[in-house]
Amino acid sequence: MTDILSGIQQDTQTSIIQVEALETLTGSHLLCQSLIREGVDTFYGYPGGVLVPFYDALTSYPTLHHVLVRHEQAAAHAADGYARATGKVGVCIATSGPGALNLVTGLATAYADSIPLVAITGQVARQQIGRDAFQETDIIGVTQPVTKYTMQVRETSEISAALHEAFQIARSGRPGPVVVDIPKDVLFDTALPTTLITQTALDTAPATTAAPAEHLVAQAAELIARAERPLIMAGHGVILSNAYEALRQFAEKADIPVITTLLGISAFSASHPLFIGMPGLHGAAHVNRAIGQADMIVGVGLRFDDRVTGKVSDFAPHARIIHIDIDPSEMHKVKVASVPLVADAGVALAALHEQIEPLDHGEWLREIRRWQFTDEALARRTFDESLPDPISILNAIHAATDGKAILVTDVGQHQMWVARHYPWTRHNSHITSGGAGTMGFALPAALGVKMGLPASSVWVVAGDGGIQMNIQELATLQQEGVDIKIVIMNNGYLGMIRQLQQFFYGGNYSEAPISSPDYVRLADAYGMQGIRVTRREEVAAAIQTAMETPGNVLLDFVIEAQANVYPTVIPGKGITEMIE
Repeated sequence: MTDILSGIQQDTQTSIIQVEALETLTGSHLLCQSLIREGVDTFYGYPGGVLVPFYDALTSYPTLHHVLVRHEQAAAHAADGYARATGKVGVCIATSGPGALNLVTGLATAYADSIPLVAITGQVARQQIGRDAFQETDIIGVTQPVTKYTMQVRETSEISAALHEAFQIARSGRPGPVVVDIPKDVLFDTALPTTLITQTALDTAPATTAAPAEHLVAQAAELIARAERPLIMAGHGVILSNAYEALRQFAEKADIPVITTLLGISAFSASHPLFIGMPGLHGAAHVNRAIGQADMIVGVGLRFDDRVTGKVSDFAPHARIIHIDIDPSEMHKVKVASVPLVADAGVALAALHEQIEPLDHGEWLREIRRWQFTDEALARRTFDESLPDPISILNAIHAATDGKAILVTDVGQHQMWVARHYPWTRHNSHITSGGAGTMGFALPAALGVKMGLPASSVWVVAGDGGIQMNIQELATLQQEGVDIKIVIMNNGYLGMIRQLQQFFYGGNYSEAPISSPDYVRLADAYGMQGIRVTRREEVAAAIQTAMETPGNVLLDFVIEAQANVYPTVIPGKGITEMIE
């Protein structure tokens, strides 16, 4: 087999790749070589009948590492975690029918959080499409609502062009997942490598370096100069654009307190004097109060999600809003912006930094700190003192890892405790499913994170409900020989549901407590160490033991059964109306 990679030439002026065709190749080999050309070295998948031609070719390309997960949903989550950690495009692959359908939850998760991902799905042969063939599913129709773009490759000669286009779309502008569906006979057939690969579908995609209009920057600077109680709300767009330094410089010059949304956590160091916390449904009470009193908000790379705003008409009722986002469709969608800046977060923040004069909002920050002191003291009194509690567990992880760990959380009470109480000092160290709220995300996503950043300390924090949704991926962790520490906050309930039933449904618990396996014995069955912790004084030692143990370790922390997340915003109310 002749390697055509040496024949690839990049024309930087026209964004066209020219390939010197040396011989015909099967579609499967073209697919493998296209993945290599796009910089892929690791991807996640599960084989099936229509993909056997691809897996047959794959053995000829040792630089492509295929990670065999135990469920296709886990492949999508692992690719998602890899992308979040590295900034590269994550890749997953699944066979036709049920295999492709099992990717959908992971694709929706990535779509909701703007994660660049390419999903390659096998399809039945072209002549069988539409005839209800074995394992045929219209995956294009199924995934269109939860992806940035979908395509089906109908000719072998189009594979290279399609893959190039898919990667460009996934990473350009506002990132997102792309599906490339390939019929089985397209993988069998042969063709000359594509000679021209153009950016056909990229003409309307916003450039990632898009700059805001100068007159709007001037208007925003004027609003900032007049504000007495301003706030910065930093979202996921800051992380996606790598705008950490731009955010810090702007916040310091304007002297504005900084809030980070759930997906914006770790975009701004929690140790910085201007950082005040997370807002929203389970955000810090003092942060929600500050939003209620603010007269100006700079929202950077966020959607004003309902979990942030609560009742929209009551959200920041006194504030003028400057909204920065690369996606124009986000402007005025939830809150009308006084100044909409359609631009890359880093570029827009740098432009504002140039326009403003140094400001002083010290008295406003001191007022927020007085609220914070009272609120945090109250939060720490809500846990049983004899049992392991979330704050002690998180403090022990931070101490053992010197704050350098990456925490990957599932969805539920533990997710909110982590977001609220872990001291985030490392950029992009908080990985979670925000927009979709996907239980079962953490374990496979952490695999992707660790494989993308193998030198980093990676910790899963999950509940006893979510961990069981993809617990089979413990086998994948062992197979890959990674080193991940898995913390289960085990309260014997679907905690967030129980809490809602307690607060708002008169304690009518329609579901019995959820049962769990013996996690220590389960860990042993998978070939890793398991540790059960039942007393608070044992927490730090257990975390330290996990740190010092090579390989994967599963820690089962038996926490208070009816511990609650505080505050909780009353459903249908504004975020300043909280149960504290």
